[in-house]
Amino acid sequence: MKSDGDAVGGDRARPSTTIAPFYSPAENRSTMEVGIVARKGNPRAASLANDVHDAVTERGATAWIDEVTAESLGIEPGRPVSALSGCDLAVAVGGDGTFLFAARNADGTPVLGINLGEVGFLNAVPPEEGKAAVLTEVERFRDGGMNVRETPRLAASVGDWRSVPAANEVVVTGHRRGPGGGIDYELRVDGSLYSGGHADGVLVATPGGSTAYNLAERGPLVHPAVDGLIVNEMCASGGMPPLAVGLDATVTVTVPDPAGAVVVSDGRNPHEVDGPVTVEIRRTEPPMRIAGPAADFFEALGKLS
Repeated sequence: MKSDGDAVGGDRARPSTTIAPFYSPAENRSTMEVGIVARKGNPRAASLANDVHDAVTERGATAWIDEVTAESLGIEPGRPVSALSGCDLAVAVGGDGTFLFAARNADGTPVLGINLGEVGFLNAVPPEEGKAAVLTEVERFRDGGMNVRETPRLAASVGDWRSVPAANEVVVTGHRRGPGGGIDYELRVDGSLYSGGHADGVLVATPGGSTAYNLAERGPLVHPAVDGLIVNEMCASGGMPPLAVGLDATVTVTVPDPAGAVVVSDGRNPHEVDGPVTVEIRRTEPPMRIAGPAADFFEALGKLS
């Protein structure tokens, strides 16, 4: 998948991509609420978001558009994207980056992605089918619930601190990369030593994140149906090959240097931790929930070539 405050871990193993019935968090609300986010600065995305808004309201549901897009359209005040967490469905109009932006703010609310003509790994619905796909989910909601795909997210923790959940990857890195940078580290999986030495950093990715930063760091492509995580040392001096581990594995990165390290989630929200330090990375709840038709993984791979 190209480019809060949840409990780390989970008691029950769950496949990396599952189909599960989802019922609105607002169980006492009879009218469905749909929040719509469009790619910033893209007039086509804004226009499509407006079309979806009108189609949803005509069908008797409540809909709103994010405040930046609403302002660009010159319509009634929009709402902040943080309000997606209180909706029954979030709609992201744009690329995979827009989808991930919506998902970060949705915090478990199902997200339906409408692309702008280019198939992605998440935004499976083409623009000409966008309104119909959203209205299908409106009808499913009225029938008692929606079927959504759940994909794992990761979080890092150090003491009482927890990172923002990541749909793609968590990276533990030095304050800078390259000569003179990076980190000395010890890498363990479920307490067992796997590797150590010096590297630019250590990356832990979900199957969906295998096509993002992990791929740029020469990690493997992993089908989204695979139940596992990827552990990848970044430009290591020696080190071990990238490793596939179980979905509920705990990966720890120990950095002995007093200068510490930087923890980054999905390329955002860098957090500096003082050393010596051990960073723990595990699956977190809630998962990312995806509504609407699934993307064709192999078709989407074509755009990587």
